[in-house]
Amino acid sequence: MTIFLTDADVRAAFDWADAIAALRSAYAAPPDDSRFPPRSMARGDGLWLRTLSGVPGDGSSMGAKLIAASLRHRRASYLIPLFDQESVELTALLDGHSITGFRTAATSALAADLLAPAGPLRVAVIGSGFEAQHHVRALAAIRTLSSVTVFSPNPASRIRFTQELAELGLPLATAESPEGAVAGADLVICAARSRDEQPTLREAPAGATIVSIGSTLPEQRELATDVIARAQVIVADMVAEVAHDTGDLIAAKEAGVDFAGKVVSLADVVSGRATGRPANTPDAVVIYKSVGSAAQDLAVAAMCVRRAAELSMGTKLPVTISPVSK
Repeated sequence: MTIFLTDADVRAAFDWADAIAALRSAYAAPPDDSRFPPRSMARGDGLWLRTLSGVPGDGSSMGAKLIAASLRHRRASYLIPLFDQESVELTALLDGHSITGFRTAATSALAADLLAPAGPLRVAVIGSGFEAQHHVRALAAIRTLSSVTVFSPNPASRIRFTQELAELGLPLATAESPEGAVAGADLVICAARSRDEQPTLREAPAGATIVSIGSTLPEQRELATDVIARAQVIVADMVAEVAHDTGDLIAAKEAGVDFAGKVVSLADVVSGRATGRPANTPDAVVIYKSVGSAAQDLAVAAMCVRRAAELSMGTKLPVTISPVSK
């Protein structure tokens, strides 16, 4: 039997704490690079089809996320098929639109929980869109936030950000500049692309943990070279892609910053194979930088399917795609 979840089903079934727990389990599995190969991209005539696939090491559903996009029409469709690892039966199909935003923020929250100092966190957010809002919601699910200060170039966007998150009951404030937002912050969330592809964060507060999710391509910039140079540890969800394919680290390398020995994988930090925040160094700056991965998509998608079943949600497809013997 195959269950189909619409985007509305996904949003109704989703839970931040459960998503973070699923991601923790996924990243704690024994390392095996062959389980999550590099993403592929087919291009042609203003169209592209990206595929992220994986076989999770924790035994949860294997599958892929397919993204079909038209650059001419600025449209994209997302599909996630999930297969049982034992029977290889197609168990679920999901509209993957909301999964991407959910999994990015939930993974950032997992990383921040491991890397940020213990206790209540003073949070600065650079950006005010849905990704920025998701990050605050995800963090609030697992940590106490003593304050949240947002900067966005548009004052109306800053106000809208505080209005959208008012239901969380957090102390929310706005700032007139990135510097004003990050002053005194324990945790800095960078979740906005610069319009002119110039860094949106130019300095890092002493002891801060910085989450960077808005620069995933070579032409994009989010963190200034000085921020990269100051970091003692850079935790990456996909080490090779973060180090070689993101504009921030490309620019830092071109400026002569040697960060090769600083980059560790999120999986190694979650499993304890690597240290995230250095011990006895309260002023250390630590960066978590994300480009996204199939491990995140599949963990969150499988969690949504489980919760949808518990809530009697979703549509049973009238046909079955059965495995064939070989």
